[in-house]
Amino acid sequence: MARPVLHLAALLVALVLAPLAAQAEDPAVLIEEQARMSWAEALPAAADLRVRFKGAQIEDAEMISAFWMDRDSGQFLANAVTDEGVTHRLQGFVVATQSLPVPIRRLMPGELITEADIKIVDMPLSRVGAFTVTNPDGLAGMQVRRMLAQGRPVMTQSVMQPLVIGRGDKVNILYDDGRLVVTAPGRALTDAHRGQDVRIVNLVSNTPLVAVARQEGLVEVIR
Repeated sequence: MARPVLHLAALLVALVLAPLAAQAEDPAVLIEEQARMSWAEALPAAADLRVRFKGAQIEDAEMISAFWMDRDSGQFLANAVTDEGVTHRLQGFVVATQSLPVPIRRLMPGELITEADIKIVDMPLSRVGAFTVTNPDGLAGMQVRRMLAQGRPVMTQSVMQPLVIGRGDKVNILYDDGRLVVTAPGRALTDAHRGQDVRIVNLVSNTPLVAVARQEGLVEVIR
């Protein structure tokens, strides 16, 4: 009877230890979880984290018993506990990156940006500002306002909707109140993209007006 009892005891031990063994994780996964909690709301939802260890490493750990991280540099210290109950001190850096569009060549003011002009790269979060364009749809079709350097993040103030009216352009002035349609020649005094207010002068009466840019060469006066 002793041998069956021993087999039963061994089986019970295996069943108890199996869930514990299954809890072992790659330390990088546990460090990433701690880093996300440390950065909290300061970390964009779309950000990716990469853990780089410095010095000794371990293959598996059950938990992180203590964690410290410099939120500015990403440098961390952590106590990782193995399934044997041994605590190991781990250190390194957590690098936060975000995917965003950058120009593949230098783009000059006035150029229209096409999909072929941009590529998606993983940029360190430290180089992603509050006004950085992170959506590629926010670049394609836009017009360059300030020179864009190859491979560098694009600021929202460096691009704009394409201009349909340029300062000094001759324009057709349209006035339509549903009963009366009047047109007159004019000249633009400011730049404007579609739907933007533009200052013009009526060349017939020499009267300054404010109109809305409708399309290239056409503005509408709204009363």
